[in-house]
Amino acid sequence: MNDKHWETLLRVIDGEILKEKPVGFIIDSPWLPGWHKSKILDYFTDPETWFDANIVAHKTFPEAIFLPGFWAEYGMCTEPSAFGTKLVWTENDFPHPIKLPLTAEAISSLAKPNVRTDGLLPFVISRMAKYEERLKENGFHYRFASSRGPLNIASFLFGTTDFMLALAITPEEAQKALKVITDFTIDWLSLQFEKFRDIDGVFLLDDIVGFLGQPDFETFVLPHLKKIYQTFNARVSFFHNDASGIITAGYLKEIGINLFNFSFNHPMDEMRTLAGDSVTLLGNLPPRDVLALGKPSDIEAGVRNMTQSVSDYTRIIWSCGGGMPPDTSTENIRTFITAVRETS
Repeated sequence: MNDKHWETLLRVIDGEILKEKPVGFIIDSPWLPGWHKSKILDYFTDPETWFDANIVAHKTFPEAIFLPGFWAEYGMCTEPSAFGTKLVWTENDFPHPIKLPLTAEAISSLAKPNVRTDGLLPFVISRMAKYEERLKENGFHYRFASSRGPLNIASFLFGTTDFMLALAITPEEAQKALKVITDFTIDWLSLQFEKFRDIDGVFLLDDIVGFLGQPDFETFVLPHLKKIYQTFNARVSFFHNDASGIITAGYLKEIGINLFNFSFNHPMDEMRTLAGDSVTLLGNLPPRDVLALGKPSDIEAGVRNMTQSVSDYTRIIWSCGGGMPPDTSTENIRTFITAVRETS
């Protein structure tokens, strides 16, 4: 992220209404390789392909804030790899971890990895370090320490359905695992803060929290997210959950989150009421059906509906309700940006 976009982000979070409506997107491996016309495997294994895809995206859309910016991830494999999961790679499909055997003993005895040595984590740090000076030469900086959230990591390790059942059937064992994963996540984010001094943001992604009712949210999500975000007290505390966000929204302030990306199924005005006035909202055009697959007229209509659903533009960054989806074209992104800027 360049200095201008970082300052814009901070001004929006601080409650300033800007002359031009801010636009931002989460961009990562589901979108970047295809848009860049690279093979997915090359994007992950060739650092130069990764760097070029990211810098071309930033320079093609200078109006958009890209979050977290130059994310050196390995898809959904990054954090699970540290726990010893088998990883499946193909040339042009998204990689995925193979879940570990699920038993009560396996969950409760989960060991915390060493973030400096285990799995793909050293590769992430090495890539970031190798390209930090080139980023700065082009006016960019690493601004966020990024990780999947505890429930998301647990779902990759043990399977979503199986771990959700474990929350109900063996809750004490599941809670032990979540505590280990939370401490691991803090270690992983701390290492990124240590290595890259320009970082002053935390970015967590965890869609699984949207599958829980309020009692389970308070038991299995709230204490862990609070511990993570309040460990760092970063300038930007960013959370992505594009599953159901109704319950999550009511706890954002308590957790310490000040930037929230949520599902397009939740209208802006509803999310504002639930999240309160202190949280900056990032959303919420339907990502796949409109931003990726829609015609320009569909995007323009969607933007009108989205922007007209609220009367107060304070603490809003206009985006889609989730990350940038695969196959989103340059034309559609430009249409979105223009439509937002031209909407009164």
